[in-house]
Amino acid sequence: MTVQTAVSAKDIEEAFLSLQPIVKETPLEKDHYLSLKYDCNVYLKREDLQWVRSFKLRSAYNAIQVLSESEKAKGITCASAGNHAQGVAFTAQRLGLKAVIFMPVTTPLQKINQVKFFGGENVEVILVGDTFDDCLKEALEYTEKHAMNFIDPFDNVNTIAGQGTIAAEILKEAQESNIDVDYLFAAIGGGGLISGVGTYFKEKSPQTKIVGVEPKGAASMYTSVVLEHHRVKLPEIDKFVDGASVAQVGKITFEIAKKVVDDYLQIDEGAVCSTILDMYSKQAIVAEPAGALSVSALEQYRDQIKGKTVVCIISGGNNDINRMKEIEERSLLYEEMKHYFIFNFPQRPGALREFVNEVLGPNDDITKFEYLKKSSQNTGTVIIGIQLNNHDDLTRLKEKVHEFDPSNIYINENKMLYSLLI
Repeated sequence: MTVQTAVSAKDIEEAFLSLQPIVKETPLEKDHYLSLKYDCNVYLKREDLQWVRSFKLRSAYNAIQVLSESEKAKGITCASAGNHAQGVAFTAQRLGLKAVIFMPVTTPLQKINQVKFFGGENVEVILVGDTFDDCLKEALEYTEKHAMNFIDPFDNVNTIAGQGTIAAEILKEAQESNIDVDYLFAAIGGGGLISGVGTYFKEKSPQTKIVGVEPKGAASMYTSVVLEHHRVKLPEIDKFVDGASVAQVGKITFEIAKKVVDDYLQIDEGAVCSTILDMYSKQAIVAEPAGALSVSALEQYRDQIKGKTVVCIISGGNNDINRMKEIEERSLLYEEMKHYFIFNFPQRPGALREFVNEVLGPNDDITKFEYLKKSSQNTGTVIIGIQLNNHDDLTRLKEKVHEFDPSNIYINENKMLYSLLI
């Protein structure tokens, strides 16, 4: 049997019609804050407002509904960092199917609980593996052993067509508002979203430039398409942007992306954190890291998008509130506002006052101070965290710290030491 490896605008339009009774038509909203900030017209496609708070409902439902009745009776499986799992769970409950869902052990608890909520008694959740790829291996072995149907999160034409329905919806809404889209920014994980959306835009709005956005620590599509010119598996990834941290993109999505994506951007995870906080404080939008990728990319395209019409897909809003402290920390480190040092501290009265007066600026703040006095020594080792009011003061701070202790260690530049101590 020949396996379909291409998706067309017609496939996406058929999926769009079949999904209309199921998925929510999410708004395409003009964002006045971002439009003013970048001197252009920025519209946000709010897939974070979807029923399962991400676009993955579209692809999961579309991939499952095309199964035959005999296939549905065998049950379905999937591997997911969270959002695809919620889409599969929602669909399984809606269609009355048995589903076994594999999720990495590192998946935020909020996403695990949401999967159980949407799936109810129809769904069994199995946590296994540290990464998506480890989880995927276990899921495929289980699927084969139990003769079930694996619902791929991205490397399946029906999955891709379902995700492409976002593009059909965007252009429908844009036409109703007399909008011509110059740029479209979308996140890339395994490549399903960018493949579906890119395919539809290239056929229906070829003048629109398609920009794929990946986390810097997991840029598997950029590495495969641009650097290596073949599909590769990254030996190591940063899992922070969990919804888009995939070591290897799909075979089908790789081939499609080569044809439909005009540019690839890699965004530092710290910049993503800054965007999440900015969206929350300025726009009251709760975006997960992968959902904020598209907006994070605007800074790199500031000059190109000036005066243009831009659409950013906010792909998901399943952000665990327990991660907010880490998100704030990563943002401060990226913005060069928070700095950690190890140095020798004199063990004499008044030493701390001397440090504060001679090293810190008037608006600097000590956020961490760990020190154990040892009576048999003249100095003791200190771990100190300092938050600046202005990142331009960093050079001055380093100079002052060096004067205080020339042998100091700047922890920010040592990832292993930072992870161990902070």
